[in-house]
Amino acid sequence: MASKKKSWIEKRNCGKAAHVTVIDKAFAGIPAGSKLLISSPMEIDEFVRSIPKGKQVESPEMRQILAKRHHADATCPVSTGIFLRIVAEAALEEYHSGKPLSKVAPFWRIISPNSTLEKKLSISSDELNTIRKLAGE
Repeated sequence: MASKKKSWIEKRNCGKAAHVTVIDKAFAGIPAGSKLLISSPMEIDEFVRSIPKGKQVESPEMRQILAKRHHADATCPVSTGIFLRIVAEAALEEYHSGKPLSKVAPFWRIISPNSTLEKKLSISSDELNTIRKLAGE
């Protein structure tokens, strides 16, 4: 029997905890021996929800803030990008099921227009711009 594919909300709520590891070889411009934070979808969700209305935060800034919180040298850019997409898609699932924009993670405050990540989302750039306008941003 085939297993049911997890929803984005289930992926976001998976319960995995953030953790810090020491990398033994250089990775993504991060030198060997560095303490690398592997965040979690829920931590990224909490961070996105903390971004004030009208403010735009870039992903590298978020990674720096999270690394500092965990006393790490850096935050993994690859897993952070994956988790940020999970958070955005979960917010879209919630919005499409009737939850008001004011109650979903405001991912539009961290996903830049025309970015690689924006192009991967399950909605078009036009739809995302409409969401930004509906949110008053």
